[in-house]
Amino acid sequence: MKLKRFIGSLFIVLCVGLGIPVYADGHGTIKVGVLHSLSGTMAISETTLKDTVLMMVEKQNEAGGLLGKKLEAVVVDPASDWPLFAEKTRELLTKEKVDVIFGCWTSVSRKSVLPVIEELNGLLFYPVQYEGEESSKNVFYTGAAPNQQAVPAVDYFMNDIGVERWVLAGTDYVYPRTTNKILEAYLKASGVADEDIMISYTPFGHSDWQGIVSDIKKFGSTGKKTGVVSTINGDANVPFYKELGNQGISAEDIPVVAFSVGEEELSGLDTKPLVGHLAAWNYFQSAESDLNDAFIKDWKATMGENRVTNDPMEAHVIGFEMYVKAVEKAGTTNVDAVRKAMYGLKVPNLTGGMAEMLPNHHLAKPVLIGEIQADGQFDIISQTSEVPGDAWTDYLAESKPLMSDWKDMGCGMYNTETKTCVQMKSNY
Repeated sequence: MKLKRFIGSLFIVLCVGLGIPVYADGHGTIKVGVLHSLSGTMAISETTLKDTVLMMVEKQNEAGGLLGKKLEAVVVDPASDWPLFAEKTRELLTKEKVDVIFGCWTSVSRKSVLPVIEELNGLLFYPVQYEGEESSKNVFYTGAAPNQQAVPAVDYFMNDIGVERWVLAGTDYVYPRTTNKILEAYLKASGVADEDIMISYTPFGHSDWQGIVSDIKKFGSTGKKTGVVSTINGDANVPFYKELGNQGISAEDIPVVAFSVGEEELSGLDTKPLVGHLAAWNYFQSAESDLNDAFIKDWKATMGENRVTNDPMEAHVIGFEMYVKAVEKAGTTNVDAVRKAMYGLKVPNLTGGMAEMLPNHHLAKPVLIGEIQADGQFDIISQTSEVPGDAWTDYLAESKPLMSDWKDMGCGMYNTETKTCVQMKSNY
């Protein structure tokens, strides 16, 4: 037995030395957890992200794997059930013993996962825009912080369209409530009066929009240019936009800018009521770059000609490529080593620029505003250079003194006024 083990070890050493990939079964693989809803209200959006990770895993294996090992995707279905996200995360980390997790869409699912992933020292790549006001040692936020989507969208409405009255309409959960709190403070700091701000929340899967759209219409009938900033999530977008059309509200009358309406959601909709409305993301399929052309070609070849690309997919692509680079740099899948290797890593984004991982676990990302077209794609009408993501907003008094720096300070909630680390773990 000892001789067998020696010969086996010698073979691996020789293969690695010669650059020959060595694949192992079972525990010899690098396990990639995929934590996305494949059923329930978020299935349309999240299934695409599951498929994205699977494609990246396949491509990496075709390229020779990682550290001489084959990557193995472990897929679970939290079924749009927020407590189940925590349960499935524990399963991935303790039973499946995954090395990394790519997952979640909504902030409520991420908040459910946070205590588990921090307890067990897991590693999560979170690919969707979020509300900020959080920084975890165990999460890399590859989607947008409020200063990379929501605030720039308001700026565009205010400066380019001349919006004076504001409807903040959202689904009733963490992301919309916190984002709208930030936006309300930002609007008031910009001189907008209380009476010119309307805030509305509806539950997940809300379908009866007649009354709310009627209220929006009435709110926008004062003669002041009115716009809707939408943090409505999931399937609720379909009846919302349909009702806008039913009540004769066009994009010219009351424009809507959304953060959860992308190409995937539009692909299954009658786009007529949506034409001319806007979305703020950091990527659109219509972005012109050689890398994006190649990515779209690969995606369609793998998943079918009718499948579209979208922003959270790009976030997963960037996160995955950074993870691969960090593991190669660290020479191990050890979470702490990989985390330290992530800081300062750069990979090309799909819009022609460069994504960089910052010490606060956020990316520098360009801000794109797109106008919805009849074919379900976006005409990009505004694009910035890369904006560094900010975990703690400058527009809330309690957050303004806070910063996150896991690289040098080892703290995600450092108070710059008191010069103290307020807390190490997340505020769940």
